[in-house]
Amino acid sequence: MRRITVLQMLVFAALAALAAALAVATTCALLGRAPLGDFRGVVLVLVAVVLLYAYAIAVYRLFLACFPLREGEIAEGSGQEFVYHVYVLVYLILFYPVICSGIPPAPFMRAFYRALGARLGVNTYSQGILHDPPFVTIGRDSVVGQSALLIPHVIEGERLAHHAIRIGDRATVGAGAIVLSGVTIGDGAIVSAGAVVPKGTAIGAGEIWGGVPARLVRRVDDPIVPSMLDSRLRGNDG
Repeated sequence: MRRITVLQMLVFAALAALAAALAVATTCALLGRAPLGDFRGVVLVLVAVVLLYAYAIAVYRLFLACFPLREGEIAEGSGQEFVYHVYVLVYLILFYPVICSGIPPAPFMRAFYRALGARLGVNTYSQGILHDPPFVTIGRDSVVGQSALLIPHVIEGERLAHHAIRIGDRATVGAGAIVLSGVTIGDGAIVSAGAVVPKGTAIGAGEIWGGVPARLVRRVDDPIVPSMLDSRLRGNDG
């Protein structure tokens, strides 16, 4: 785990302060003289919080547009390391509490992840956690199940890297599954609930993977192998 420097924390603080100042100024400009009655304080706080997140997302996207965080290994002491540490402070302190709360519904989280840079196709939703949204691409008509984790980053001792996770159309990542960095999942593939897909794994179109570590179980269009119990029941019936 690499150390976050004071300068990186100051840059984060400046970005957060800018978002907060813009939120307060906009709230005052919009509602400063509005007759809000007994709930004036509550309304002002709620509006300010919503605007804070809106401006925080805008500042975050602007920062990454000016200082892109690239896929691959991040050398110690490099400019990419500086950008990463500022990015991770913004992500963990401002956005991660919303993501890990499990309270917002899937349509809201879809919009939230897209605002943070994830590429999600039409009719694709996640009830899991998509870490590092700029490094997650999911096609259309796909689903990430409850409590599943997509983790594009690698933090192993002093090693630090990002390798994108790419998922195709009509794919399913089951509840509680973990998909690690550099994984590709083809169209129509299924990752079973609770599976752990190792780094760099390539799951083909229409394949079903499960287990820890995950391995190919069968293809979606293969006939289902009867269970031992069903076999015994058929034997008894005979």
